[in-house]
Amino acid sequence: MRRRAVIYTRMSRDREGAGLGVDRQRQDCMDLAERLGWKIIGHHSDNDLSAYSAKPRPGYRALLDDLEEGRADAVVVWHTDRLHRRPVELEHYIDVCDPRGVITQTVKAGPLDLATPSGRMVARMLGSAGRYEVEHLIERQQAAKLQAATSGRWKGGRRPFGYEADGVTIRKSEAAEIRRVTDDLLAGMSLHAIARDWNARGITTSTGGVWKPTEVRKLLARPRNAGLMEHRGEVVGRAGWPAIVEEPLWQAVRAMLSDVSRRTTTGNARRWLGGGLYLCGICGAALRATTAGTGGLGRGHAPAYRCEQGAHVVRRCEPLDDFVEHILIERLSRPDAADLARTPTTVDTTDLHVERLAIQARLDELVDRFAAGHITGQQMERGSATLRSQLEDLDRQLAAAAGASVLDGVVGGDAAEIWPILDLSRRRAILDTLMCVTVHRTRRGRPPGWRPGDSYFDPRGIEIAWRTS
Repeated sequence: MRRRAVIYTRMSRDREGAGLGVDRQRQDCMDLAERLGWKIIGHHSDNDLSAYSAKPRPGYRALLDDLEEGRADAVVVWHTDRLHRRPVELEHYIDVCDPRGVITQTVKAGPLDLATPSGRMVARMLGSAGRYEVEHLIERQQAAKLQAATSGRWKGGRRPFGYEADGVTIRKSEAAEIRRVTDDLLAGMSLHAIARDWNARGITTSTGGVWKPTEVRKLLARPRNAGLMEHRGEVVGRAGWPAIVEEPLWQAVRAMLSDVSRRTTTGNARRWLGGGLYLCGICGAALRATTAGTGGLGRGHAPAYRCEQGAHVVRRCEPLDDFVEHILIERLSRPDAADLARTPTTVDTTDLHVERLAIQARLDELVDRFAAGHITGQQMERGSATLRSQLEDLDRQLAAAAGASVLDGVVGGDAAEIWPILDLSRRRAILDTLMCVTVHRTRRGRPPGWRPGDSYFDPRGIEIAWRTS
């Protein structure tokens, strides 16, 4: 009886995308089937797809379907390693072929007799040899990459934004953008705002694509910007190309981007102006935006600021933010507002950034120790309160030092028009630079003459201390 054969071809990497490798395999397999007198009933192929990675192979799955459904009783393949690189797949292939009497013929390794113990042993030995070959290749590649990384040499690949195709020469126009947005990020601008600005001005990625916040994050966090070499997520030394930004600035950016509070969220933390900036007039703790019940402020769950240490003060977010923004805009619109932006910066922020990174690392370690069960929740709470207080103090110093860049382009008679289009992070940075807002308790109850439907907000409990004259 004439055998019904199906051909299977595979190529792990097709750099040109032309499929020439699988075409050559197919022709060799057709020649072999013709010599054996087999009838070819189909051809399945997986191009540019590894058998070692365990990713689904549609062509291989179709081959098994043909065998399981009885449409074919023979397989022709160029070499056994085209079929399998993983022993677990080989065992499944044997389970499919053995009870159905399927014959496997290879162009380079001869026949595979899966119906006998000796034949299955040979197939398993060939499979193990193929796996060893791949693992050894990966090991050599990783060693070469590590050697390149430790020597500071570029490992090749897609042109990095900010550099020419050689990965070493700085592209001045893109490097200037990286420096600018590094300053903007430290000044309070969000990743979304940076991406929108670049896309609006026609600045594309190194491949000509549009910017997304995630891509901006990856760009600004990469060690390459500071002239550092990275291997498997770890900095391994100085690189062979010049830095675009100073290392302390890059460290500050990386610490800022690793802060989960900067990630995109639908919560109240990033929707409201004063979260973490307004202070409680009773205990001095920061106020946080929450949708918890607002108690005496009315029914429902309207967003409100609450003291971190307890319900010392509770104020609705929207009217309080509107009040503070009105005062900020009024101050920025004064004739002498330009003096705020011209205030010389005399603070060297390098030490501040380094100190902040050290404190942030200690805070992260504290959380890890709690997660591992090495400290109690009370110990973590006590330690984190101290460290967060130190971080907030450093942030205030950094905001003051960056005051000029925060206010750049905002001060002047057009402040009322500019303010609404500013990113929330930029508004928060301006608020923290110019004023300290303390919220005190006020007398309970509605003011005299209040009628249902009227909005009410008592500004007498809001204390504003200006940081800059």
